[in-house]
Amino acid sequence: MAEKRKRNNKKVRIINLGKIRDKRGNLSVVESGISLPFEIARTYWVYDVPGGEARQGHAYYKSEEFIIALSGSFDLLVDDGNERTTFHLDQCNKGVYIPSGTWRHLLNFATNSIALVITSTAYSPKDYIRDYDAFVELKKSQAL
Repeated sequence: MAEKRKRNNKKVRIINLGKIRDKRGNLSVVESGISLPFEIARTYWVYDVPGGEARQGHAYYKSEEFIIALSGSFDLLVDDGNERTTFHLDQCNKGVYIPSGTWRHLLNFATNSIALVITSTAYSPKDYIRDYDAFVELKKSQAL
C-alpha cells in the first residue's frame, strides 16, 4: 500500500492511496502517520452541497488536512500566500494534503458529491482563519 511518508515534507501535494483490486470491489486505505504525514485526530465529511455550489474558504494556524472526493467531484483551491493552485478531485483513492497556514476553498461541487476531510487536530474555533485578507497579512508578516 502506501509507503511511510517523510514528516518534514509540508507542501501541498496529491497523495495516491493506492488501490487493492478485487472482483468483489476495490479497497483503499488511510493509515494515521503512514498514508498521511500526520496523526489523525478528526474526520468529517461534507455532503448534500447543491450542484455547482461552494463551501466557505479558510486556513488553519495548526491543523493539517487531507481531502478526498469519496463520491462525485469538486474543485479544491489552495493558496499558500504566494501561489494559487486548483485541484479537481474525482477519485476516491487520491486526495490532497494541505499543511497548516494554507488557505483552502472547496467549490464546483457536482450533485451528490461527498468530500472527506481528515485533520491533524481536534476542532478548535481558535485555529481557524476565516478572513482571506487577514490570512494574506499573516503570510506577509510571516506569522504563519
